[in-house]
Amino acid sequence: MQKASKSHVSGLEKDKAREGQVWKMRCFRPPRKFLLCEVETGNLKHDLCRLMRPDDANIVGNVHGGNILKMIEEAGCIISTRHCNTQNEDRCVAVLVRVEKTEFLSPLFIGEVAHATAEITYTSQHSLEVQVKVIGENILTGAKKLVNRAVLWYVPCSLQNVDKIMEVPPIKFDAEQEAEGRKRYEAQKTARLKTNDLVEVVPPPSKPEKHTVGFSQSSLIHLVGPSDCTLHDFVHGGVTMKLMDEVAGIVAARHCNTNIVTASVDAINFHRKIKKGCVVTVTGRLTFISSKSMEIEVVVDACSLVDAEKVSYRAVSAFFIFISLDKFGKAQSVPPLKVNGEEEQRRYDEGQARYVMNKAKRLSEKEAKQ
Repeated sequence: MQKASKSHVSGLEKDKAREGQVWKMRCFRPPRKFLLCEVETGNLKHDLCRLMRPDDANIVGNVHGGNILKMIEEAGCIISTRHCNTQNEDRCVAVLVRVEKTEFLSPLFIGEVAHATAEITYTSQHSLEVQVKVIGENILTGAKKLVNRAVLWYVPCSLQNVDKIMEVPPIKFDAEQEAEGRKRYEAQKTARLKTNDLVEVVPPPSKPEKHTVGFSQSSLIHLVGPSDCTLHDFVHGGVTMKLMDEVAGIVAARHCNTNIVTASVDAINFHRKIKKGCVVTVTGRLTFISSKSMEIEVVVDACSLVDAEKVSYRAVSAFFIFISLDKFGKAQSVPPLKVNGEEEQRRYDEGQARYVMNKAKRLSEKEAKQ
């Protein structure tokens, strides 16, 4: 057996010493204190990309909106958690509390690559606003398209105590950006407070007539497992949104019996956390129909399997907008909704008001760009 040369042995010893030094730096890094300084806006973006596979899509090849929402939330959670741990001594994880109106601008298909870019655009003392843009890429032709835009709000929760909300390291913005961000923060805070006390229980349909609310109303029951959860053993916001999109899609398909896709999502409010071991019931029902779109209210109720008192509570609520597509992939008319009773009429009128308001907003934004 040949003996290693002296120079070779010394080289190995140097490599081992270098590895040991790196290992010590990683394992014994001193805790970082909260510094009285502001973080510059240079490293506040995160990119996430993934190839769309057959199990991401529906039977006609369109990627489920729920999978895109889940990817958006993952990108937002990464950038938010990373930022909140830059200066805090206590480690924390960012928890999703609200998603603003989200628009699906172009369809995504199997074989295309989705690029999700998340950027922190505002911070308050205890929350962050993250804007996410999804670009679809055809890797065969190189063509790219804007698929989705979304705005999400996160709060940092301590790893030691999930009920403890941590402070967010401040970010330095210019005066105009700060003022606009503050307006958005106050608006979403007010909107969340309005829905926090929602306790309405959705009754099951009884012998429904076709094209009524009860005819298409659908529910999905899911047991929360470890793969659904964060480090806290609470459900990822993206997992919940995917379930909600699936139920909304079933409702839309039952009503019009055609190929349907998610057009947009109105604000999603996360009222309470859902823990591992809970059974969640996701229920969707039609609230309003225009000539070519369907508004579907989706609520998530949770109940623990292990608690002595099996009390169900409202965890999440949102409105999803779906459209019906013809064989050429173009939006087509949908059957009108048959409204029964004062309660359904009230929800229909509220949905119509949201539709008119969102349509006016889109037109004003289009005019502003021109």
